[in-house]
Amino acid sequence: MAPSRLSQETSKYFNNSTSSTPSTAPRRSTRSSLARFTYTTTPSIKAEDSSSSLSELSSNSDIEDAFKAPSSSPPHPNGPSTASKLKRKRTTTLTSSTPKTKIKLETDLELDFTTLPSPSPPKPRPVRKPARTITSPATGQTTVQPPSDWEEIYRLVKEMRLTGPAANAAVDTMGCERLAGKNASVKDKRFHTLVALMLSSQTKDTVTAEAMARLMREMPAAEAGKEPGLNLENMLAIAPERLNEMIGKVGFHNNKTKYLKQTALLLQRDFGGDIPPTIAGLTSLPGVGPKMAHLCMSASDGWDRVEGIGVDVHVHRITNLWGWQSPPSKNPEETRMALQSWLPRDRWKEINWLLVGLGQTVCLPVGRRCGECEVGLAGLCKSAERKKVVEGRRRREVLVKADGEGYAKVEKVEEETVVKEEVVNEEVPGDVDLEDAKEEVEKEVEQEVKQEVKQEVKKEVKQEVKQEVKQEVKQEEEDDYSLRGTRSWRTRRTR
Repeated sequence: MAPSRLSQETSKYFNNSTSSTPSTAPRRSTRSSLARFTYTTTPSIKAEDSSSSLSELSSNSDIEDAFKAPSSSPPHPNGPSTASKLKRKRTTTLTSSTPKTKIKLETDLELDFTTLPSPSPPKPRPVRKPARTITSPATGQTTVQPPSDWEEIYRLVKEMRLTGPAANAAVDTMGCERLAGKNASVKDKRFHTLVALMLSSQTKDTVTAEAMARLMREMPAAEAGKEPGLNLENMLAIAPERLNEMIGKVGFHNNKTKYLKQTALLLQRDFGGDIPPTIAGLTSLPGVGPKMAHLCMSASDGWDRVEGIGVDVHVHRITNLWGWQSPPSKNPEETRMALQSWLPRDRWKEINWLLVGLGQTVCLPVGRRCGECEVGLAGLCKSAERKKVVEGRRRREVLVKADGEGYAKVEKVEEETVVKEEVVNEEVPGDVDLEDAKEEVEKEVEQEVKQEVKQEVKKEVKQEVKQEVKQEVKQEEEDDYSLRGTRSWRTRRTR
């Protein structure tokens, strides 16, 4: 079969190509050589351009900024015409990686502290320690240590009693040691002091002073021609009923009447008509305890000799509020023994006067005025009411101002204005008739009384009417209830 024209031309083409090309090894097909046959719409980027563009990037640039915009000439739709441009050249670039380091910026400020005041260190919180017994390990001797800050507390209380809110207490003018008669003999003054102390038990100083004044003024003389007033002879002669009536305002006056009569007999029989000069002798009298005995001994109108502390309810209560005894003492006698174990002897007489006046004015048994107490404001009283102390400090408005050498404390004291009302008898004009003025005043008073009586009568009538209306309403409700019950019963019966 004769070959076709197409096959002849094909064989002729291959024969020409083999004869014209030299005999070389066939070229290896690689990915780069085959890349020209790919169809792409965007031209490829040379490695040199990419490396140069990457080198121009900064640390804050985006990766998209590394590629340049495509050329303005549109690509060939078939793509292979740009195969020569798509061939990439392999280049080796050495890149050195630098480690990332964090830089911490610190600013050193140089300040001049020489002009600034040095801050005051915080005050240490005071540790309150009561009176305590310490035994020496070397000698075995025991000593009683006083409470902490007791001297500061004593000083503040003394300032309050002299010039502060606790000044002018009732005990300063009407205390038992101040009630003796001024014109009486020394012997009678000692008897007056003993009687006043016996009357003062469970009684206010004002009531005791009033009873003592009445005894000195109204007690009859034992015999005709003798001097009346309060003395041992008149006390023996007075009837118990009369004595009880004269001291009727003091507490437990019935028992005190018996004690006074019995004491008068013992003084006349056993002590030569005078009071005993010892604590044991005084406590042997009926109605006389350790407190009265020590106060009578130390009083200036008594024996004026200090042998112990006179502890009453105020001294017992306040020292326990301060925490001077631990555990707290149960009665005034325990408080006396505890105080005498460490308090200096030269203050045994004064402490009663200080604390009794403080208890009567500031540290009251009910409604303590902690906002006015210097001990509480200084933070030395463990029983102070915090709210009252804070209010007291705010009222004071303590100001601190800087001084060249230190700090000066300035207190702003509130000034109180006392308005004294005085009654002045004005002169009556000559043209005013006193009788007419009296009649007018009587008429006005009579009208006022009538108005008051009318108002009271109206109130009484109103109350009576209310009661009557309530009773009527209650009766109607009861009748209605009983009637309804009868009707219901009849209805059930008919059914």
